[in-house]
This record gives sequence, structure tokens and C-alpha cells, in this order.
Amino acid sequence: MTAWDDAAASADAAGVTVRTVAGEEIERAIGAWHAVWGAPVIERSLLTALEHAGNYVAVAFAGDQSIGAAAGFFGPPASATLHSHVAGVVGGAAGKGVGVALKLHQRAWCLDRGVTSMTWTYDPLIARNAHFNLARLGARVDEYLVNHYGAMTDGINAGDESDRALARWDLTRPWPPVPPAIPADAVVALADQAGLPLAAEVPADASALIAAIPSDIETLRREQPALGLAWRRALRDVLAARLAHGWSVTGYSRDHGYLLEAPA
Repeated sequence: MTAWDDAAASADAAGVTVRTVAGEEIERAIGAWHAVWGAPVIERSLLTALEHAGNYVAVAFAGDQSIGAAAGFFGPPASATLHSHVAGVVGGAAGKGVGVALKLHQRAWCLDRGVTSMTWTYDPLIARNAHFNLARLGARVDEYLVNHYGAMTDGINAGDESDRALARWDLTRPWPPVPPAIPADAVVALADQAGLPLAAEVPADASALIAAIPSDIETLRREQPALGLAWRRALRDVLAARLAHGWSVTGYSRDHGYLLEAPA
């Protein structure tokens, strides 16, 4: 199957049509993001300019309803990587395959243009996003970015530090991805103990680590912001330090958490 075949099959399974938009239809993307974040995310004039310059703007439609949208622009090396700046699915449609349909449309669009890599940032504490990006899509984490966007004011991120993981997706890898196995000798570096982050001493000769995260950090941040911040900083201590020393985040498991592997 071609990348477009994969994209079409995924869209059919999700019951949507995914296509790029321009002109007045740019508003359909902005409306979908507003429904997700309570804010327009990108102003129309900038989004129009990005699309007109040859960048990616697409909407997932269920009938005439825009229920998801994604936009990206090219990053270095020139035209070899698309940075997917924003992608979101309206609440009632989440978990139904619309996000995968959007990403596979992006993948096919990129490969048509000789673009073989895609990057984006996500909040590494949101379990469903970690699972989607690393397990469903097969992306990998390149960097841990501390408070990357500074203070944010939208309905999801307000009041928290904006740490982000930079995910990189090799678009040439076979679809669907095969998740890595959890090594039997993996050391638990960060555990969820009755809702509290429990960091453990890591042996100097450890070759694989597991870092757990809460199943629902968004509710935790609303109801117990101090505990949410404790989780933010505990995960930062594990991921940022290891990535800086050449470790790789090679996968995510709902049962275990992040899998990190030492440099060879």
C-alpha cells in the first residue's frame, strides 16, 4: 500500500474526509482548534500566509462539520522536515481515529513532496498524547524542552510550566509501527505511587529505564496544581537529564510509561 492508501483507509475507518484547505476555508481549521483549546491558536492572517507559501493546513470533516485540523511549516534542513505546529481533534470526536487520519494525511502529503521527517511538540505528561505519538505513530523523542513556550493562557495549559517533548517521526518507516519490547532488566526510574511521583536511584550500569506518568494529568493539575507541578519536575529530572547524556526515548507503554535506553 502507498502512503495515500494508508491515509484513505484510516480516514474511512474514522468516518472522516481529510483534505487541505485555503482561502475562506482556513476558518474551518481555526474553528476546530478554538473548540479544542478555547482559543484560535494561530491567527488567520498568519495561517493564510503559511498556506500560501506552500505549507500544510488541513481539516478533518465529518460531513460538513470540521472536527479536527492540523498545520505545519517546513524546518531545517530546507524542505526535508515538516514541523507540525498544531494538530487537534474536537472533544466529542477524540479517540475515534481522527487524529491518526490527520497524521497519515500529513505523512502522505509530505512524502509526495520528498519530505521524509516530521516533528512536533507535545506535553510529555499527557498519557494519551505519549501513547498516540510514540506507540500509535511510532515517533521518537528528540529533545526535552523546558518551559518551551513560556506562560500559556489557553484553557488547557494556563497555570503550568510549558515543558514539551520534541517528537520526530521518520515517515519512511513501515506503517503500522511495531512497538519495542520492554527489556526484562529495565529499571523503574519514576513510579506512580498512589498518585505521587516516586523517583528511584538508578544504577550506574543501567541500560534501560522506565518512567511512569499519571493517567490523567489534566484533572490532577486542575484539582491539585501543586501535585501536578511535582510530576512536571519529576519527569523533567528523568527525561531531560537522560536525553542530554545521549539516552533515547524509544517507546511508551500504557502499562509501564516511557521506555528509555542508554546509548550503545
